[in-house]
Amino acid sequence: MKIMECETYEELSQTAASIVGDTIKKNSGAVLGLATGGTPEGTYRELIRLHQTENLSFQNVTTVNLDEYAGLSSDDPNSYHHYMNHRFFQHIDSQPSRHFIPNGHADDLESECRRYEQLVKSLGGTDIQLLGIGRNGHIGFNEPGTPFQSRTHIVTLNEQTRQANARYFSSIDSVPTQALTMGIQTILSSKRILLLISGKSKAEAAKKLLEGDISEDFPASALHLHTDVTVLMDREAASLRH
Repeated sequence: MKIMECETYEELSQTAASIVGDTIKKNSGAVLGLATGGTPEGTYRELIRLHQTENLSFQNVTTVNLDEYAGLSSDDPNSYHHYMNHRFFQHIDSQPSRHFIPNGHADDLESECRRYEQLVKSLGGTDIQLLGIGRNGHIGFNEPGTPFQSRTHIVTLNEQTRQANARYFSSIDSVPTQALTMGIQTILSSKRILLLISGKSKAEAAKKLLEGDISEDFPASALHLHTDVTVLMDREAASLRH
């Protein structure tokens, strides 16, 4: 596990975008594993800048998202389909036919999980997987107690996760109680993993990840089992390490 400390969130975002950009420059047909939430937003803004000012092309890139809320249609403003289109896809030259996100509105969610897992396998896994981390150590929507061997599955979101995401909804009651997520083993099938940790609120999780035990009680600890993980953290997130 390689640890890179950045002074600011902006520097973290620029560094992450540079790493993703280098992946695409080396392989124009790269498969990118994408995350949502607040932390990667700066990375997407920087990738858009690289596209607009340095001609970074996403024309042949395939994107695979980690997760989606259950019960939300793709055009729902709180869906991750909407998040990705609004914050990233509509600003670059990628092809919509190469964007893959779980269908949270599928009639049969179990079948959708199997379909999505098969899709990820058929692509050979992702070349680089962007990740954030929850305060309780969740990656994707894999909550504490999720088996490390899990594949794409339906998860019931715990109260802490729903509270953390409530700021995007009109009220806590509007936050879905379930989601579809790549499993931990699915995430570990990526060739390279890039974990972004930003802000004081994530300092405890960062410390636990780097200094704690490998345990299913803290899902992100599974990343220690992967051979190519880079952790990018800003000064606030790293504050409890020193």
